[in-house]
Amino acid sequence: MNIQVLLEKYFDVAFAAPNGVKKLRELILSLAMQGKLVAQDPHDVPASELLKEIEAEKKRLVKEGKIKQSKPLPEIKPDEIPYDLPKSWEWVKLGSISTKLTDGSHNPPKDSGIGYPMLSSQNVNFGKIDFSNPSRYVSDEDFLSENKRTKIAPNDVLLTIVASLGRPAVVPENAPKFVLQRSVAVISTPINSDYLCKHLGSPICINYYLNHGKGTAQKGIYLGKLGEMLIALPPLAEQRRIVAKIDELMARCDELEKLRGNLNQKQITVHNAALNRLLTAKDQSDFNTAWQFITQNFGDLYSVKENVAELRKAILQLAVMGKLVPQDPIDRPASELLKKIEKEKERLVKEGKIKEPKTLSKITIEEEPYDLPKGWQWVNLQDLFAVVTDGDHQAPPKSDDGIPFLVIGNLNTGKVTLEGCRFVPHDYFESLDWGRKPSANDILYTVTGSYGIPIFIDSNLEFCVQRHVAILKSVKSSPVEYLTHLLKSKYALQYAISVATGIAQKTVPLSGLRKMPIAVPPINEQHRIVIKINRLMALCDNLEKQIDETNSKKTNLLNTVMTKF
Repeated sequence: MNIQVLLEKYFDVAFAAPNGVKKLRELILSLAMQGKLVAQDPHDVPASELLKEIEAEKKRLVKEGKIKQSKPLPEIKPDEIPYDLPKSWEWVKLGSISTKLTDGSHNPPKDSGIGYPMLSSQNVNFGKIDFSNPSRYVSDEDFLSENKRTKIAPNDVLLTIVASLGRPAVVPENAPKFVLQRSVAVISTPINSDYLCKHLGSPICINYYLNHGKGTAQKGIYLGKLGEMLIALPPLAEQRRIVAKIDELMARCDELEKLRGNLNQKQITVHNAALNRLLTAKDQSDFNTAWQFITQNFGDLYSVKENVAELRKAILQLAVMGKLVPQDPIDRPASELLKKIEKEKERLVKEGKIKEPKTLSKITIEEEPYDLPKGWQWVNLQDLFAVVTDGDHQAPPKSDDGIPFLVIGNLNTGKVTLEGCRFVPHDYFESLDWGRKPSANDILYTVTGSYGIPIFIDSNLEFCVQRHVAILKSVKSSPVEYLTHLLKSKYALQYAISVATGIAQKTVPLSGLRKMPIAVPPINEQHRIVIKINRLMALCDNLEKQIDETNSKKTNLLNTVMTKF
């Protein structure tokens, strides 16, 4: 089948697959560099003649003292050639067709605030150069000094060679004068600059950068190794045709991405509006209408993961507002649960495990975040726990083994993980107050950095935590399962944001956390809410699994079509 016909089919399949357009762009560039994207013309002057002209041009420039004589490059061995090329093409090394192959400043001057822009790899993206946000500006004197190295001119090709490897762009005719940092290489060549730019961004070159890049934290590719990279060189006339065809097909890719983005955004917008109506329903009739819309359009609304994530938030928000399960008039009111908790706290005070807590002012009607169903009650978070405290403020002694000492990094997934944790001696752990020893049915809550993450402790593992983690020490009657869900809700996160202090690193103060208004349902309704949340979260898990499976099928179809090329 004709390549063009296959490519048209690929466009249809690529639109449906998650990474289809990205793979389509890669395929277009791969076909182009294999000589399969446009037809060859027997009247074109072959690439071998172009190479002769390039060699003659380089000799002239050396003779005139404009460039230095380059070191001979190793010959291309047969086992280096990745695939066969059309008859009029040639495999060459980048260095052999370049009259300039260098990089920017290895010791950049200080930022002058004004002057000429100095660009880094952040300013170079596939086919685009950002001159408006340079890494720094250099003075006239520094520009003259730096420009001696690169002598950047229109139609030179820039290429990122440190960190984000392999993003090329052509210097436009109207470009302002600028200089570079060492993270960007600049290449001059007699071949078509746009063709070279597209070749440098094609999969064959991207793989070369990844395979030959050096370094751990930030990979970089040396200029010498860059000069040895293979380039598939077509006749000059065909280079122009290839560039025109790539531009045409990439424009269609842009349209596909825009259309796909618009469709996804429309789904998200409609879904968010439906959830908002659900959350703000004034009465049961309005609520039922909003829910009916969601159920009738369930398949369309939940074909993107963003909507499933929003559904999870809505489930928790409905739960804490008393709208997730129906109320039962025979349920004992929340006030009775609160009396039990108060008695248990009084017992702990008598036993000397906790101090008499400071009484917080009751939440007034004006302070209530929203109306609650009958039988519910607003209280401060502190009222539901024996104590709300945090880890020891003193730096704990280190130990090779002993009791795990957990930091934010061990908790920010929402679960306790001991991977990479430090340890403290047993005697240090024993010296801690009862409230600073987390145990089963307590809740941890991150208060600094990645703040607002609740972690329910479901085991009797002994450990302690750093001061950036709050410990919500429970009593027997503390509704910890319900509260764990509540602390994950949008309401709780917004409250945490409202009381957080600091600039560089925000912190939720314990005083603010203790005062968080909590909507407490009757104990029996709490059980129904927790069961309902767990069932609906399992539904969300299945929805995400189905989306993954559907996307996987689309990707497999995409890959099957790709094998035709």
